[in-house]
Amino acid sequence: MNKNMRIADILVRFDEISKHYVQELDEYCLTELWRKPSENEWSLGQMYLHLPHSTLNLQLRLAEQCMAPGGGSEEAGGKTEAGHAVFEQGSFPPVRIQVPADLQYTPPQPESKEQLVAKLEEARRRMHEIGTLLQSIDSERLQRKAIHPAVAFGALNAVEWFAMVEMHYRHHLLQKERLDAFLQMQSG
Repeated sequence: MNKNMRIADILVRFDEISKHYVQELDEYCLTELWRKPSENEWSLGQMYLHLPHSTLNLQLRLAEQCMAPGGGSEEAGGKTEAGHAVFEQGSFPPVRIQVPADLQYTPPQPESKEQLVAKLEEARRRMHEIGTLLQSIDSERLQRKAIHPAVAFGALNAVEWFAMVEMHYRHHLLQKERLDAFLQMQSG
């Protein structure tokens, strides 16, 4: 599959999952979006904010870094074993990933459902902008890589960072299922 077809496929899947997240918001009131299963777990609203935040401030930022003149590195190394596994499977492993509570990493509670829709739309719009850029860059710039901040996946190129966004949204559907089950128990 050539690069442009792959990017177009990623965008189609990303649009579908973004639309799913937005449509699902109709099912909740703001109080439910704020409800947390425990003090050290995120609410559904926090998870919703995490998705566009990481898209805009991590994955797409690193994709842009790889594409920028003088950005990224051809000597950044390769993927870790976990990075290879994720891209071979086309998804994150179906396991729960917990990060320590940290003011820098833990999203705030959302102010409104409209805020969540706007943030998801901003990420969707940015994905399309970056997708267009990726389709026009030369193969030399596609060799440049940026290292995952937590080194979990190793060094990824711009297309891989771009693909990571859709995989990340899909992975959080598992968390959404757990939070939906929690909310069902609370209301039942």
